[in-house]
Amino acid sequence: MEPSRTPEQPRRRTPQAQRTPQAQRKSESRARLIDAAADLFARKGFHAVSAEAVAEAAGRTTGALYSHFGGKEGLLLALLEVWKERTSEELAAEIAAGDPADPGVHFSAMWGSLTRPHPEHGDSWLLLETELWLHAARGPLIGDRLAQRYTEIRARLGEGLADWAEATGTPLTRTPQETGALVLGILLGLSMQHRLEPRAVPDGLVIEALGTVLGLGGATTPIRPTKGTAPCCPPAR
Repeated sequence: MEPSRTPEQPRRRTPQAQRTPQAQRKSESRARLIDAAADLFARKGFHAVSAEAVAEAAGRTTGALYSHFGGKEGLLLALLEVWKERTSEELAAEIAAGDPADPGVHFSAMWGSLTRPHPEHGDSWLLLETELWLHAARGPLIGDRLAQRYTEIRARLGEGLADWAEATGTPLTRTPQETGALVLGILLGLSMQHRLEPRAVPDGLVIEALGTVLGLGGATTPIRPTKGTAPCCPPAR
């Protein structure tokens, strides 16, 4: 058992180069299980894939899967957390590369993160998000964990938009928490429709919806068309 730590003594992360061989093996095993789950859950569905199948695809034992994640539910949550962090980093980089005062840059980054195929995982993110929601809706344990996850996402969205509003002198029409909830609802709802029929959800519609929530009307730069969408708007660059 680790010695107790006071709030002023956070856990120190071990740099990759200083990790012990055992820690490196654990990290590799975890990553291989997550990658295998991403492929299988998206292609076949969460309930159709057994823990044994994931472990076999990853070249690991079922015991290793339970040791790292506690089961399939924990593995699915871990997978989506990894993707959430990666997406946050990509969003920050894309927004930083554009005009920070232009909300169209933010809209483009957020919408693209949901609809642009990932170079490694394709468009399976939305399928996995839906799989998790369906499973959570049927079970209180995983449902509580998913609710907490959405709370964190709403807060992150709201805080980011509040910072942008303060920096640009554009007051939000609602509280940051309510703004985050509305923006998340628009993005997820439209991305689900876009997944089945891209031309029914042109990029301009996304801009208008998000701009309306933020009280901006249509005064935003058109976002770059995503793959498979109708070219309703000229590229932003």
